[in-house]
Amino acid sequence: MHIRFLGSGTSQGVPMIACDCAVCSSTNPRNKRFRPSLMVETDDAHIVVDTTPDFRSQCLAHNVRRLDAVLVTHTHADHVLGLDDVRRFCDGGRVLPLYAGRRDLETLRRIFPHALDPALRKPGWPLVDGHPFEPLVPFQIGSTRVTALELPHGSHTVHAFLFEDATGPRFAYATDCKSVPPAARERLRHVPVLVLNALRHRPHPSHLSLSEALAVVADLRPGRVWFTHICHELDHATVERELPPDVRLAYDGLVVQV
Repeated sequence: MHIRFLGSGTSQGVPMIACDCAVCSSTNPRNKRFRPSLMVETDDAHIVVDTTPDFRSQCLAHNVRRLDAVLVTHTHADHVLGLDDVRRFCDGGRVLPLYAGRRDLETLRRIFPHALDPALRKPGWPLVDGHPFEPLVPFQIGSTRVTALELPHGSHTVHAFLFEDATGPRFAYATDCKSVPPAARERLRHVPVLVLNALRHRPHPSHLSLSEALAVVADLRPGRVWFTHICHELDHATVERELPPDVRLAYDGLVVQV
Protein backbone atom coordinates (compact mmCIF):
# COMPACT_ATOMS: atom_id res chain seq x y z
CA MET A 1 0.00 0.00 0.00
CA HIS A 2 1.18 3.49 -0.73
CA ILE A 3 -0.37 6.94 -0.66
CA ARG A 4 0.04 9.67 -3.23
CA PHE A 5 -0.66 13.30 -2.38
CA LEU A 6 -2.67 14.78 -5.25
CA GLY A 7 -2.97 18.06 -3.38
CA SER A 8 -1.63 19.43 -0.09
CA GLY A 9 -3.01 22.97 -0.11
CA THR A 10 -5.90 24.74 1.53
CA SER A 11 -9.25 25.79 0.07
CA GLN A 12 -7.81 28.55 -2.14
CA GLY A 13 -4.73 26.61 -3.21
CA VAL A 14 -1.19 27.96 -3.34
CA PRO A 15 -0.36 30.29 -4.99
CA MET A 16 -3.51 32.19 -4.16
CA ILE A 17 -5.17 34.38 -6.75
CA ALA A 18 -3.74 37.92 -6.81
CA CYS A 19 -1.23 37.32 -4.00
CA ASP A 20 2.42 38.36 -4.20
CA CYS A 21 3.61 37.01 -0.85
CA ALA A 22 6.90 35.13 -0.60
CA VAL A 23 5.28 31.69 -0.72
CA CYS A 24 2.90 32.48 -3.57
CA SER A 25 5.85 33.94 -5.51
CA SER A 26 8.19 31.08 -4.62
CA THR A 27 9.92 29.02 -7.30
CA ASN A 28 10.10 26.01 -4.97
CA PRO A 29 7.71 23.42 -6.50
CA ARG A 30 6.83 22.22 -3.00
CA ASN A 31 5.16 25.58 -2.41
CA LYS A 32 2.75 24.89 -5.32
CA ARG A 33 -0.27 23.25 -3.72
CA PHE A 34 -3.48 21.97 -5.29
CA ARG A 35 -6.53 21.66 -3.04
CA PRO A 36 -6.25 18.74 -0.56
CA SER A 37 -6.68 15.21 -1.89
CA LEU A 38 -5.05 11.81 -1.53
CA MET A 39 -4.85 8.62 -3.60
CA VAL A 40 -4.58 5.34 -1.70
CA GLU A 41 -3.09 2.66 -3.95
CA THR A 42 -3.19 -1.06 -3.10
CA ASP A 43 -2.86 -4.14 -5.28
CA ASP A 44 -6.63 -4.41 -5.73
CA ALA A 45 -7.96 -0.85 -5.44
CA HIS A 46 -7.03 2.75 -6.12
CA ILE A 47 -9.10 4.99 -3.84
CA VAL A 48 -9.24 8.78 -4.06
CA VAL A 49 -10.05 10.73 -0.91
CA ASP A 50 -12.00 13.82 -2.04
CA THR A 51 -12.43 15.09 -5.59
CA THR A 52 -11.31 18.71 -5.38
CA PRO A 53 -11.98 21.44 -7.97
CA ASP A 54 -8.43 20.63 -9.15
CA PHE A 55 -9.19 16.92 -9.70
CA ARG A 56 -8.72 16.97 -13.47
CA SER A 57 -5.44 18.89 -13.18
CA GLN A 58 -4.28 16.60 -10.38
CA CYS A 59 -4.90 13.50 -12.50
CA LEU A 60 -2.94 14.99 -15.39
CA ALA A 61 -0.10 16.27 -13.19
CA HIS A 62 0.32 12.96 -11.34
CA ASN A 63 -0.50 10.58 -14.20
CA VAL A 64 -3.56 9.06 -12.53
CA ARG A 65 -4.83 6.28 -14.80
CA ARG A 66 -6.90 4.15 -12.46
CA LEU A 67 -9.71 4.85 -10.02
CA ASP A 68 -11.84 2.24 -8.24
CA ALA A 69 -13.61 4.16 -5.45
CA VAL A 70 -14.15 7.62 -3.99
CA LEU A 71 -14.11 8.53 -0.30
CA VAL A 72 -15.56 11.86 0.87
CA THR A 73 -14.38 13.58 4.04
CA HIS A 74 -17.07 16.30 3.85
CA THR A 75 -18.88 18.33 1.23
CA HIS A 76 -17.20 21.73 1.36
CA ALA A 77 -16.49 23.03 -2.13
CA ASP A 78 -12.74 22.48 -2.03
CA HIS A 79 -13.27 18.76 -1.42
CA VAL A 80 -16.05 17.69 -3.80
CA LEU A 81 -16.56 20.05 -6.74
CA GLY A 82 -14.35 17.96 -9.03
CA LEU A 83 -16.61 14.92 -8.79
CA ASP A 84 -17.92 15.42 -12.32
CA ASP A 85 -14.43 14.65 -13.66
CA VAL A 86 -14.55 11.03 -12.49
CA ARG A 87 -16.47 10.47 -15.74
CA ARG A 88 -13.20 9.51 -17.45
CA PHE A 89 -13.04 6.47 -15.16
CA CYS A 90 -16.63 5.49 -16.01
CA ASP A 91 -15.99 4.77 -19.68
CA GLY A 92 -17.94 1.77 -20.97
CA GLY A 93 -20.68 2.16 -18.36
CA ARG A 94 -18.45 1.43 -15.37
CA VAL A 95 -20.04 2.62 -12.12
CA LEU A 96 -17.79 3.93 -9.35
CA PRO A 97 -18.68 3.39 -5.69
CA LEU A 98 -18.60 6.54 -3.55
CA TYR A 99 -18.55 6.38 0.25
CA ALA A 100 -19.73 9.32 2.37
CA GLY A 101 -21.55 10.09 5.59
CA ARG A 102 -25.34 10.06 5.27
CA ARG A 103 -25.75 13.84 5.38
CA ASP A 104 -22.86 14.37 2.97
CA LEU A 105 -24.32 11.82 0.57
CA GLU A 106 -27.63 13.68 0.48
CA THR A 107 -25.76 16.92 -0.26
CA LEU A 108 -23.89 15.25 -3.12
CA ARG A 109 -27.16 13.95 -4.56
CA ARG A 110 -28.42 17.53 -4.72
CA ILE A 111 -25.22 18.89 -6.29
CA PHE A 112 -24.60 16.00 -8.71
CA PRO A 113 -28.00 14.37 -9.44
CA HIS A 114 -26.80 13.40 -12.93
CA ALA A 115 -24.02 11.32 -11.36
CA LEU A 116 -25.78 9.75 -8.38
CA ASP A 117 -29.37 9.24 -9.64
CA PRO A 118 -29.54 6.08 -11.81
CA ALA A 119 -32.63 7.45 -13.58
CA LEU A 120 -30.66 10.41 -14.92
CA ARG A 121 -27.55 8.59 -16.11
CA LYS A 122 -26.41 8.97 -19.70
CA PRO A 123 -23.39 7.66 -21.62
CA GLY A 124 -20.36 9.89 -21.07
CA TRP A 125 -21.61 11.20 -17.74
CA PRO A 126 -20.10 10.31 -14.35
CA LEU A 127 -21.70 7.12 -13.02
CA VAL A 128 -21.55 6.94 -9.24
CA ASP A 129 -23.20 4.66 -6.68
CA GLY A 130 -23.48 6.27 -3.26
CA HIS A 131 -22.80 4.18 -0.16
CA PRO A 132 -23.42 5.76 3.27
CA PHE A 133 -21.09 4.89 6.11
CA GLU A 134 -21.50 5.24 9.86
CA PRO A 135 -18.75 6.54 12.15
CA LEU A 136 -16.71 3.78 13.82
CA VAL A 137 -18.36 1.07 11.67
CA PRO A 138 -15.72 -0.43 9.34
CA PHE A 139 -16.46 -1.07 5.67
CA GLN A 140 -14.45 -2.84 3.02
CA ILE A 141 -12.95 -1.60 -0.27
CA GLY A 142 -11.18 -4.55 -1.81
CA SER A 143 -8.74 -5.90 0.77
CA THR A 144 -8.65 -2.59 2.66
CA ARG A 145 -10.79 -1.99 5.71
CA VAL A 146 -11.81 1.64 6.23
CA THR A 147 -13.21 3.20 9.39
CA ALA A 148 -14.60 6.74 9.45
CA LEU A 149 -14.01 8.91 12.52
CA GLU A 150 -15.98 12.09 13.24
CA LEU A 151 -13.93 15.22 13.91
CA PRO A 152 -15.06 18.83 14.52
CA HIS A 153 -14.55 21.34 11.71
CA GLY A 154 -15.87 24.63 13.06
CA SER A 155 -19.67 24.32 13.10
CA HIS A 156 -19.44 21.32 10.76
CA THR A 157 -18.24 17.73 10.97
CA VAL A 158 -15.48 16.18 8.91
CA HIS A 159 -14.63 12.48 8.63
CA ALA A 160 -11.13 11.16 9.09
CA PHE A 161 -10.35 7.70 7.73
CA LEU A 162 -8.36 4.87 9.28
CA PHE A 163 -7.04 2.39 6.70
CA GLU A 164 -6.22 -1.19 7.69
CA ASP A 165 -5.07 -4.31 5.89
CA ALA A 166 -4.74 -7.91 7.06
CA THR A 167 -1.87 -6.94 9.36
CA GLY A 168 -3.80 -4.18 11.15
CA PRO A 169 -3.86 -0.34 11.01
CA ARG A 170 -1.59 1.11 8.33
CA PHE A 171 -2.34 4.83 8.19
CA ALA A 172 -4.93 7.52 8.88
CA TYR A 173 -5.98 10.63 7.00
CA ALA A 174 -7.43 13.54 8.99
CA THR A 175 -7.88 16.83 7.17
CA ASP A 176 -9.76 20.05 7.96
CA CYS A 177 -10.28 19.26 11.65
CA LYS A 178 -9.98 21.71 14.52
CA SER A 179 -9.33 19.01 17.13
CA VAL A 180 -9.21 15.24 17.62
CA PRO A 181 -11.75 14.13 20.25
CA PRO A 182 -10.98 11.29 22.69
CA ALA A 183 -12.93 8.58 20.79
CA ALA A 184 -10.97 9.29 17.62
CA ARG A 185 -7.66 9.59 19.49
CA GLU A 186 -8.02 6.06 20.81
CA ARG A 187 -8.36 4.72 17.26
CA LEU A 188 -5.46 6.81 15.95
CA ARG A 189 -2.97 6.31 18.76
CA HIS A 190 0.34 4.79 17.54
CA VAL A 191 -0.89 4.49 13.94
CA PRO A 192 2.16 3.80 11.72
CA VAL A 193 1.48 6.76 9.39
CA LEU A 194 -0.68 9.80 10.13
CA VAL A 195 -1.66 12.52 7.67
CA LEU A 196 -3.01 15.54 9.56
CA ASN A 197 -3.97 19.08 8.65
CA ALA A 198 -1.77 21.96 9.81
CA LEU A 199 -3.03 25.16 8.21
CA ARG A 200 -0.67 27.91 9.43
CA HIS A 201 1.05 29.34 12.52
CA ARG A 202 -1.85 31.57 13.56
CA PRO A 203 -4.92 29.98 15.21
CA HIS A 204 -7.94 29.33 12.99
CA PRO A 205 -11.55 28.70 14.13
CA SER A 206 -12.00 25.46 12.17
CA HIS A 207 -8.52 24.07 11.36
CA LEU A 208 -5.53 22.97 13.40
CA SER A 209 -2.65 25.42 13.48
CA LEU A 210 0.90 24.09 13.20
CA SER A 211 1.43 24.16 16.98
CA GLU A 212 -1.96 22.53 17.62
CA ALA A 213 -1.19 19.78 15.10
CA LEU A 214 2.18 19.15 16.77
CA ALA A 215 0.40 18.84 20.14
CA VAL A 216 -1.93 16.20 18.67
CA VAL A 217 1.07 14.33 17.28
CA ALA A 218 2.83 14.44 20.67
CA ASP A 219 -0.20 12.80 22.27
CA LEU A 220 -0.96 10.21 19.57
CA ARG A 221 2.69 9.24 19.03
CA PRO A 222 2.29 7.88 15.49
CA GLY A 223 5.21 6.35 13.61
CA ARG A 224 5.51 8.96 10.86
CA VAL A 225 3.53 12.14 10.18
CA TRP A 226 2.85 14.29 7.14
CA PHE A 227 1.02 17.60 7.51
CA THR A 228 -1.36 18.69 4.77
CA HIS A 229 -4.03 21.34 4.03
CA ILE A 230 -1.29 23.97 4.15
CA CYS A 231 -1.93 27.63 3.34
CA HIS A 232 0.36 30.24 1.79
CA GLU A 233 1.67 31.37 5.18
CA LEU A 234 3.91 28.30 5.52
CA ASP A 235 7.04 28.10 3.38
CA HIS A 236 7.96 24.46 2.83
CA ALA A 237 11.72 24.69 3.34
CA THR A 238 11.51 27.02 6.35
CA VAL A 239 8.93 24.95 8.24
CA GLU A 240 10.65 21.64 7.44
CA ARG A 241 13.76 22.84 9.29
CA GLU A 242 11.67 23.49 12.42
CA LEU A 243 9.82 20.15 12.59
CA PRO A 244 10.70 17.04 14.63
CA PRO A 245 12.52 14.30 12.65
CA ASP A 246 9.46 12.08 12.03
CA VAL A 247 7.13 14.97 11.12
CA ARG A 248 7.24 16.44 7.61
CA LEU A 249 5.19 18.72 5.40
CA ALA A 250 3.46 16.91 2.57
CA TYR A 251 3.74 18.27 -0.96
CA ASP A 252 1.93 17.62 -4.21
CA GLY A 253 3.16 14.44 -5.87
CA LEU A 254 4.70 12.98 -2.70
CA VAL A 255 4.42 9.18 -2.57
CA VAL A 256 4.66 7.48 0.84
CA GLN A 257 5.09 3.73 1.16
CA VAL A 258 2.96 2.46 4.03
